[in-house]
Amino acid sequence: MQKFTLILVFTLVWRFGFAQIGLIDSLKEQLALARLDTSRVNTLRELSVTYWGVNPDSSLKYGQQSLALSQKIHYPFGETKAFHALGVLYRRLGDYPKSLEANFKGLQIAEKKQLPEPTISCLNAIAIVYKELKNYSKGINYYKRGLKIATATQHQYWMTQIELNLASTYLKTHQIDSASLYLQKVSLKLDLVKGPLIIKFYPLTLGKLQFLKGDYADAFKNVRKSILISQESNDHGFQSNGYIALSTFFKTQNQVDSSIINAKKGLREATLVDYKSEMLEASTLLAELYEPLDVKKALYYQKTVNAVVNELYGADRVIGLQNTLSEEQQRQSNMATQIATQQNRQKQYVLLGGLGIMFFIGFVLYRNYQIEKKAKTSFQTQKETVENTLSQLQSTQAQLIQSEKLASLGELTAGIAHEIQNPLNFVNNFSELNTELIEELEVEIKKGNLDDAIAIATDLKGNEEKINHHGQRAASIVKGMLEHSRASTGVKEPTDINALADEYLRMAYHGLRAKDNGFNATLVTHFDPDLPLVSVIPQDIGRVLLNLINNAFYAVAERSRSTVQQRASVGVTSSHADTMYQPIITISTQKIDNHILIKVKDDGNGIPESIREKIFQPFFTTKPTGQGTGLGLSLAYDIVTKGHGGSLEVESKEEHKTIFTMKIPI
Repeated sequence: MQKFTLILVFTLVWRFGFAQIGLIDSLKEQLALARLDTSRVNTLRELSVTYWGVNPDSSLKYGQQSLALSQKIHYPFGETKAFHALGVLYRRLGDYPKSLEANFKGLQIAEKKQLPEPTISCLNAIAIVYKELKNYSKGINYYKRGLKIATATQHQYWMTQIELNLASTYLKTHQIDSASLYLQKVSLKLDLVKGPLIIKFYPLTLGKLQFLKGDYADAFKNVRKSILISQESNDHGFQSNGYIALSTFFKTQNQVDSSIINAKKGLREATLVDYKSEMLEASTLLAELYEPLDVKKALYYQKTVNAVVNELYGADRVIGLQNTLSEEQQRQSNMATQIATQQNRQKQYVLLGGLGIMFFIGFVLYRNYQIEKKAKTSFQTQKETVENTLSQLQSTQAQLIQSEKLASLGELTAGIAHEIQNPLNFVNNFSELNTELIEELEVEIKKGNLDDAIAIATDLKGNEEKINHHGQRAASIVKGMLEHSRASTGVKEPTDINALADEYLRMAYHGLRAKDNGFNATLVTHFDPDLPLVSVIPQDIGRVLLNLINNAFYAVAERSRSTVQQRASVGVTSSHADTMYQPIITISTQKIDNHILIKVKDDGNGIPESIREKIFQPFFTTKPTGQGTGLGLSLAYDIVTKGHGGSLEVESKEEHKTIFTMKIPI
């Protein structure tokens, strides 16, 4: 089983090692094909990062090329990222002064140009240097500065990476609760963030936390998982970190042989990439482990420790580190001074601006006071003028409305005269007949012919009933005319819509015939026999019907005239022209659900689409000057919609027909 596991691990390492080589080859191919200088800068930087844990010399070469090109083309983003890549490499090589110098330069550019992501990466890299220098408090401060920006910009990768680094730093100081808190935050983001560093670093950090909590089995499992992932990506630096963690675990459990084996593995991997901090930690472990076992080997590893310490913390490095920190402190001091100076200057500008605004406001207020003072002197006059104008407009509007009513009344007059003439003729005829019958009655009575007298009396009675009937008919016509002419009472009453429509149709037709006896039209009615009485204001609905019917007659009359003219222009006599077009007016009523539909249809010329939406507007008319006020349909629309809660709609096809549909709720 162990043999099979070793074969499997070897296979995975071999496969992913080649995958890493494939990534490098792919980046080199992109570099060869890149046409834009910015693309070359970014690809060179990616090559530098990829070589971090594989080949430090190549990483340094590509990082310097990326930096030089970005500075040449003035590409701030690429410059900051190149400084960051070089800073990380210098840290791994143990050159802390150069690492801090590079990252401080990158940070300065990123903050000046307001580049959030490069700012975060440089702050994170600086924090790691302070962590390796064991200045944990300062490292945590830089981590939290970066985390604040990452959170504000919702940069999930850097939020996760810095929280993981904070957990690792708190483990160094044995602050287990704080480390647990940040690792828990990281675990919630693992499904969203799949960065290569995170998937190697998370199980390693989790394993270290589990070991401190006494969960040894899971601790070993997670650290070995981190090592395997690092092997897959050929990352010697992370492999070294993992082996050193295992060595520390075994040392704590007094398993010296296992501890030595893993420490040697860690030293070997760190040496391959010249990872100084890991070389120091592994050599220190081996020197301590061999001290009670083999003094010679202990001294050998102690010499390695001393050599690495001298490289990391020798006089030159300490002086370089001090100079770098001094320069950064001076930069921050100068920046603080500049900010303070700028803030003071801004305060002065604000103060001067405030004074200027106050003077301006004072001037405006004074000017407005003068204007208002002048305005008040004429305001009352203007007010009176406006009120008078409004009163005149209202009076004019009332006169126009009354004119519209009188105009429609005038159109009714001829029809009413025709309608009233018939009953009057009956009254006159039967009155004359009764006069003759009365004379005959007197004669028969004198003769004593009672039977003949009774027969004559019966005829007299019948004639009187007919006289009374036609007299009532004339009276109702006069009543309707008076109701149409006077203002609406606004009182609704049950009304027979069929009878109302039929009455106004006949009166309108006879009115038009009285003015133009040559006009003829076919009147068609489709009245719903089951129509119930509807509560409406009769004279108002009558006005609406009259307006719609008159418009229909006008439309068909216009078409008749245009037909005559057209036929005459081609040499056809008017008698033949009349037969070409037969005007038809149709009125129908229908009950649908809780509404009554009244439709007035004509087969005139129709309403052009361009004016169809305007026909219900006040004062809009297509009739010649003097033949219409433009208020008829507007009043009709208001009566139906506002007075009765219904609707009035029009449907028209040019040169075919027009249908007005009145919809009244029951």
